[in-house]
Amino acid sequence: MNRLHSRVLSSMRLRALLAALCVMPLAACGKKEAPPPAPRAVVAVAARSDGRPPRATLPGQIESRYSTPLSFRVGGKIVERRVRLGDTVKAGQIVAKLDPADQSKNAAASAAQLDAAQHQLDYAKQQLDRDRAQAAENLIAPAQLEQTQNAYASALAQRNQAQQQAGLSADQLKYTTLIADHAGVITSEQADTGQNVTAGQPVYNLAWNGDIDVVCDVPESALLALAVGERAQITLAALPGRTFAARVRELSPAADQQSRTYRAKLTLESPTPDVRLGMTADVTFAQSSASQTARASTFTLPSTALFHDDKQPAVWVVKPDNALELRRVDVARYGERTVTVTRGLNAGERVVWQGVHTVSAGEKVRVVAPLHPEDFAS
Repeated sequence: MNRLHSRVLSSMRLRALLAALCVMPLAACGKKEAPPPAPRAVVAVAARSDGRPPRATLPGQIESRYSTPLSFRVGGKIVERRVRLGDTVKAGQIVAKLDPADQSKNAAASAAQLDAAQHQLDYAKQQLDRDRAQAAENLIAPAQLEQTQNAYASALAQRNQAQQQAGLSADQLKYTTLIADHAGVITSEQADTGQNVTAGQPVYNLAWNGDIDVVCDVPESALLALAVGERAQITLAALPGRTFAARVRELSPAADQQSRTYRAKLTLESPTPDVRLGMTADVTFAQSSASQTARASTFTLPSTALFHDDKQPAVWVVKPDNALELRRVDVARYGERTVTVTRGLNAGERVVWQGVHTVSAGEKVRVVAPLHPEDFAS
């Protein structure tokens, strides 16, 4: 009996152990899953219209309307330069000289040839006058008069040829002196004293006095707003607080192959003497009426809100379900701390202002208001 009783106890203990081992996995499976992470907090604010028509600003540069290279019309060695970079010159002023030795010799030889040809012509004229007088009295044969006339015509042609050659040599001697054709400013130096230059090789670049242009490159999105004759406002970084009026004078008919932009030239209407060539400028102009229909207003956002979607400017928009959407936008103006968006946003949509590089599309977020939104005022 004792042996049977011990076997029963062992069997019961074994069953209890097996039951405990089976219950442990079930207990483990019954544990609760870990709670999902809390949504990331982002600083976002509803976009508000600026209440003004869309405007665009492009960078530009002050240039002279007319700018030409100054070069010698003959080759030679530069022996003198009388002006330097930035100098102001007057029309007719001498700016450089070549060594005139060779041209002086050519001019002297041509002058000597002209004297000889003139002497031959004078002699032929005297002979023709005598033969005509004798022919009138039948003292010489008609054939002799014809020969004299032929000799005179040949001497006259040689004299004319020598005269033209002498004039050409004299001009070439004058061309060894480089003279400014117009009043202006020297904007570049491209040859130095002692250098041998060829005919037509630039020595200086001269920006003419008179009309002043602002040159800028226009993207396709703003092309319609800068038609020839349209007005624009110009501000200069070197002259803060001042605004100049300008009018579009010229617009390139084809885009640049590299930048895909169109070169525009605007003429300043009333430039002041302190507007100098080479100054950087901001060209501000109103969008075209067609663009205003599609883009009724602008939105000013802090620069920290700007992101990029495949090289295109974009912002993160918080949808009603607090999920993020990457939205491409058009930027009309880049300010010191703000950007002006003209297309891609609607009034009231929440835009992420900070932390744009730490979120991803479709991510759920928790919107937090900025502490000092006035810091981003334009």
